[in-house]
Amino acid sequence: MADYSRVHFIGIGGIGMSALARLMKSRDKIVTGSDVSQSAITKSLNKEGIAVSIGHSEKNLADDVDCVVYTLAISSDNPELLKAGEKNLSVFTYAGMLGLVSGDSKTIAVSGTHGKTTTTAMINSALRAAGIKPNVIVGSLLSGDETNFLPGEGESKKIFLTEACEYKKSFLNLKPSILVITNIEEDHLDFYRDLADIKGAFMEMADKVPARGKIVCDFNDANVEEIVKKYEKKCLNTRDFLSAVPELKVPGEHNRRNAACALAVAKILKVDLKKAQRGLANFCGTWRRLEPRGKNKRGAIIYDDYGHHPTEITASLEALRQKYPGKKIVVFFQPHLYSRTKTLFGGFVAVLKKFDKVYLLPIYAAREPNDPSISSEKIAGRVPGAEVLENFDTARKKLAEIEKDRLILTLGAGDVYLILE
Repeated sequence: MADYSRVHFIGIGGIGMSALARLMKSRDKIVTGSDVSQSAITKSLNKEGIAVSIGHSEKNLADDVDCVVYTLAISSDNPELLKAGEKNLSVFTYAGMLGLVSGDSKTIAVSGTHGKTTTTAMINSALRAAGIKPNVIVGSLLSGDETNFLPGEGESKKIFLTEACEYKKSFLNLKPSILVITNIEEDHLDFYRDLADIKGAFMEMADKVPARGKIVCDFNDANVEEIVKKYEKKCLNTRDFLSAVPELKVPGEHNRRNAACALAVAKILKVDLKKAQRGLANFCGTWRRLEPRGKNKRGAIIYDDYGHHPTEITASLEALRQKYPGKKIVVFFQPHLYSRTKTLFGGFVAVLKKFDKVYLLPIYAAREPNDPSISSEKIAGRVPGAEVLENFDTARKKLAEIEKDRLILTLGAGDVYLILE
């Protein structure tokens, strides 16, 4: 990165992109960016000295920009991306740049269909409690720090801890010394053919781990079985660390498994176990991962969660039922992506039936064009008592009316959390 002095981010408001922007700023680069709309993240970046333009225009690209990073969420005809091409600037995807900035480090890559963000944050908490302070990029805001990037300190600068997303095989840009695989399931079927194709991508990732590297995974996960067989000597079984997980502040069995991953990484790095356990015991969660959001005007407890896959929703529901036995749970669910809603339709219907009341928001399209063959109305038609709310204002009114003997959960990977603001 020494060759680049001014870096521009197209889609800087994304959780990963903003983290990279902060990393560049910490390395004394001049950083600018643009996004389609203003958000809490873009406002924070502006306060930190990173100029963010709202709306995309080739005018956002200063004459002295020498490197452009873009998110896959933008279209190929984005004016800033086209201008960068005309000027023959160095252009990277988010994943490509992440691979570049972490390339010379001892990289801890946290992969998996579910739990990447929380597991990354837990590893950070365990390591910092033991005095190890690596560079960290996480797909949320860390509790207490309110940021998605932490710079490394001292000797720990040589360690780079990051999430590793499998979408479009983007995690293959990384060179992991330690690879964590939380689990493998069907997802991103707009890109992958099927589960076998997904497992193949994770095998490619495992193939990148060097001879002295380690792979942390659950040996009981049938979808990881082939990796364990091929690299048995490199693998640590997270099940072996479950008994050492301390009492956690964050609820749910899935979080105990995430914490077990963190303890496995701590062992690899020869971290003091008691200090790592103390870090996990003090871990308070991250933004939008079963995050407590206070109460509505009538006293109903509110939680917000990023869950957007049937397995994740099930884990969140079970965690809330465990923490609040007897409470009826009302969910405001915003499906994420037409493709995911369509391919996992049966799973969504099955898990939503387990809630006491379901309100559905329109599907959050993100990067996808409208698909009239799938809708929230179709889900509602299969879930008894479910209602579709046409917009956030209607949702806010419904949410305000819920009585205090209920628990409210806003759910989804889009912007459903805005109904709480």
